[in-house]
Amino acid sequence: MVTGNVSTVVEFILLGLTSRQDLQILLFIVFLICYIVSLIGNMLIVVISYISPRLQTPMYYFLRNLSFLDICYTSCVVPQMLVNFLSVKKIISYGGCVTQMSIHMSLGGTECFLLLSMAYDRYMAICNPLHYTNIMHPALCIKMATGSWVGGLINSLINTVYTLQLLFCGPNVVNHFFCEAPTLLELACADTSHNKTVLFLCAIVVALIPFFIIFFTYVNIISSIIKIRTTTGRRKAFSTCASHVTVVTLFYCTIFFMYLRPGSVHVSNQDKMATLFYSVITPILNPLIYTLRNKDVKIALKETTGKRTEFRI
Repeated sequence: MVTGNVSTVVEFILLGLTSRQDLQILLFIVFLICYIVSLIGNMLIVVISYISPRLQTPMYYFLRNLSFLDICYTSCVVPQMLVNFLSVKKIISYGGCVTQMSIHMSLGGTECFLLLSMAYDRYMAICNPLHYTNIMHPALCIKMATGSWVGGLINSLINTVYTLQLLFCGPNVVNHFFCEAPTLLELACADTSHNKTVLFLCAIVVALIPFFIIFFTYVNIISSIIKIRTTTGRRKAFSTCASHVTVVTLFYCTIFFMYLRPGSVHVSNQDKMATLFYSVITPILNPLIYTLRNKDVKIALKETTGKRTEFRI
């Protein structure tokens, strides 16, 4: 497409994780296995938490949402990576690039809010156990989950609208394995300082503020756990929170590295590793983190699934 004397980019070239041709097949096999493991693990959690009477609680309702989100997360990034590993020309259309960026940002924002919802659930379960059932009723859980998805969508729409206003006239080489907002902004033929400011402010609202709320929530949770008189009770309380704290730490650390830095400070290889971690590695680890030490999930996996279940959520 040509506008006056300025050529508008209609496709982008993704450089991927490495330029070494001898590693392409190996990386294809590794990430294909990772993708399959992630899909199986997260699908298993979605199915088991839905059909097992033992797992019909708010905690597993939010976990089901998180696992479904992780399926979408990896499916947004990994299939394009796999195609590029085997392609001579690693091309993605302008529309496909913006769509991928938009979906990725929506899912990332949703995960931030879902992790916050899960922290609130743990807070109510440990700090207000007598009122837990009355407060964390199905209607509230549905509203919190819906709000998380809507919040992520709004975050994506804001940044996508600002990105669509930019002109891309070349170069069209993206030094990344998919179209992520900070990397894409570097290719715009215009001043992107306003876009970077919007991106930074959205990251504060979507990621930083929920993180601090989660942090202070767990300060109160730990304070309440310490007051539990029995060792068994304290151990059980810590066990129910350990998985969530691990996921929050892994996810937010890499998100902060990518989106809460000054706009001019970007190191391509470090950016790729950070994105790879929270977009691919974390969704693979989540099913393992939430199931390895979880007795309820282990028992549910062993139970027969043919019986008809009455769902509370």
